[in-house]
Amino acid sequence: MRKGLLVLIVGVLFSAWSCQSKKEETAKKEEPVVKEKPKPAAPTAEDVVAAGEKVYNTYCMVCHQKDGNGVVGMNPPLTQTKYVLGDKAGLIKIVLGGLSGDIEVKGEMYSNVMPPHNFLNDKQVSDVLTFVRSSFGNDADAVSKEEVAIVRAEQETK
Repeated sequence: MRKGLLVLIVGVLFSAWSCQSKKEETAKKEEPVVKEKPKPAAPTAEDVVAAGEKVYNTYCMVCHQKDGNGVVGMNPPLTQTKYVLGDKAGLIKIVLGGLSGDIEVKGEMYSNVMPPHNFLNDKQVSDVLTFVRSSFGNDADAVSKEEVAIVRAEQETK
């Protein structure tokens, strides 16, 4: 009888130990695994140009046309001009502040009013200007949103 009682006690202890071990394993498995969110990759030059093309197609294409050649006498071309390829700050000022009055571009006079596009955020302006400066046969460096922010701040303090 003692032997049977001893076997019974050992069996109960083993069973209790086994259950506890399973609970600990289950608890470990059920702990939520916290994964860090992957950091978004920095946009590539292609991403910036694609974003700029969307802005161009929405706000600029109707006047400057799909090919960037504008409309003779009304809306100047964006192809190989000093306005596009030259001083970035000057180009940013035109986009943010608009342009009115007669201007000469490539020996042609243009007189249509360009309304300000200061409703665009700094990234949209930098994207569209980067697109224009790298499209239509143009080959100029990108415009950063920081450059746009500087010009915008200067215009707002005037």
